[in-house]
Amino acid sequence: AADRRLDWTMSAHSSTTAGGAKQPMSVLRFMVLMLKGAAMGTANVIPGVSGGTVALTVGIYEELITTLKSVGWQAMRLLFKGDFRKAFAHVNGPFLCAIGIGLLASVFTLAHLLNQMLREHEILTLSFFFGLILASVFSVGRRVPRWYAQHVLLFLAGTGLAVTIVLLRHAGPNPAPLYVFLCGVVAISAMILPGISGSFILLLMGNYLLVMAAISNFQLSVLAPFGAGCVIGLMAFSRMLSSILEKWRHATLSLLTGFVAGSLTVIWPWKVKEYLLGDGGEAVLRKGKKILIGYQWHLPAQDQQLLLAVLLMLAGAGLVPILEFFAQNKPRPEKMPRE
Repeated sequence: AADRRLDWTMSAHSSTTAGGAKQPMSVLRFMVLMLKGAAMGTANVIPGVSGGTVALTVGIYEELITTLKSVGWQAMRLLFKGDFRKAFAHVNGPFLCAIGIGLLASVFTLAHLLNQMLREHEILTLSFFFGLILASVFSVGRRVPRWYAQHVLLFLAGTGLAVTIVLLRHAGPNPAPLYVFLCGVVAISAMILPGISGSFILLLMGNYLLVMAAISNFQLSVLAPFGAGCVIGLMAFSRMLSSILEKWRHATLSLLTGFVAGSLTVIWPWKVKEYLLGDGGEAVLRKGKKILIGYQWHLPAQDQQLLLAVLLMLAGAGLVPILEFFAQNKPRPEKMPRE
């Protein structure tokens, strides 16, 4: 029974053996991918935590980028010809379905819970994710067999870039269609990069509240250019990243590990938020909410909450080996790319 396969069009394109032969996706692998997608969706709810970080930790990042790269004109041509089976196979449909179902399920079920936890227990919630991301730095770093000088430099460059992004002052909201389109391009590109949160990039560009309000009110004047930017950005950036990963895999992993390390500055639990102020010194509100423009970090107070926060950090770090265990059951690449 454990060996039964899904015989619908999932079998058209799933895992690939070392010899290049396609194998149908097992029910077990589909369920595991759904859980990984759910983990990615959960991570995207936390400001500063990227779903790409989780994808990298659980071992599906490269397959995810390759799959996103396949969504393009060839797939559209097959759809227009009515060859849905080949189109589904071309875009690695089983993988996309599993990840998409898990991601959407977590967004609609866990997003409200996590937002409530962030409002009521922000330090403790961020402590758990801080431990998880910190352990992920070492987990991802181990995928580079040998750390030469160029890998260390790329790691430091990635860390520095991520920290610099956090320290930049946030812009004000700008509803101009061209700028909203650019926000979509940049945010979706950041979303598939480990360690860089798409929501944080939107905060940085000043249009986070604008986009969230447009989603709530179904405001097409904002959603149309933003959605177009997301589509263009996803198609272009996934192709570029896939090509870089194929040619310089270990160097790219070193840079991505730096991105993950740099994101720890956003997830650090003990910080004071800075908000946009008006001329009179009062907080500027948009849709009844303050506009975040930065942080001031500080050390934790020596109290009982600190002990609980440390325990939650250890719990988050302990989750990484479990995620790595599920990551072991993945297809091996057909060939080793060049450095």
